[in-house]
Amino acid sequence: MIEIETFRKLALSFPETSEEPHFEKTSFRVGKKIFATYDLKTSLACLKLSEADQDIFSVSDKSIIYAVPNKWGKQGWTNVDLNKVHPDLCTDALKTAYCEVAPKKLSSQIRSDFDQES
Repeated sequence: MIEIETFRKLALSFPETSEEPHFEKTSFRVGKKIFATYDLKTSLACLKLSEADQDIFSVSDKSIIYAVPNKWGKQGWTNVDLNKVHPDLCTDALKTAYCEVAPKKLSSQIRSDFDQES
């Protein structure tokens, strides 16, 4: 389980990230591109992953991390149940989503930090 406030702090810790409303959800953006949203009512986060990363993250348990069940899911949008996800898995997926959307100069900062943690 990961608290929404923890998710929020992590998302905002990435370079040049902003928090903005997105319909009934909250979005996290780098530049004008969304890399994550969360829905406070359902405790679901939605991350922008590549199709390959979506497959990798959802392998562990498709009831916790799974493709959005429509055309958005086929584009890499992936739901994460914050009530069930292990914090480390959520952190890795959120970093991956940021790197998927961020400009190369910003994502390389996160990828180098990510590689040093491994």
